[in-house]
Amino acid sequence: MSDRPTTAYKVLTGEQMEALERDASFAGAPIDLADGYIHLSTAEQLTETVDKHFAGQSDLHVAAIDLEALGSGLKWEPSRGGALFPHLYGGALLLETVIAYGPLERDANGAVKLPVAG
Repeated sequence: MSDRPTTAYKVLTGEQMEALERDASFAGAPIDLADGYIHLSTAEQLTETVDKHFAGQSDLHVAAIDLEALGSGLKWEPSRGGALFPHLYGGALLLETVIAYGPLERDANGAVKLPVAG
């Protein structure tokens, strides 16, 4: 049994979120396409990811992804400080793997709030 989380998060711009809803899939942000995989973050990594890669941007959204639904395309690889990050290889992020999403919001301490399924 793994102690890895079963949910990860993808930060999307408003335009990217609209594309995911419209097309039921998302091929990736420019950085994803350049790196050859879709970058995801765990709940613990999410606020730092937003602060580092999306600073100053507005109209951001967070999608919660069911990692078990990604199958063999999911790889855990070291990144910042050697921490393991979930990466999706081999295709688009499918809307059917998204279990919740919503606008990016922060709590009183500045941490990114996780989306809640309705």
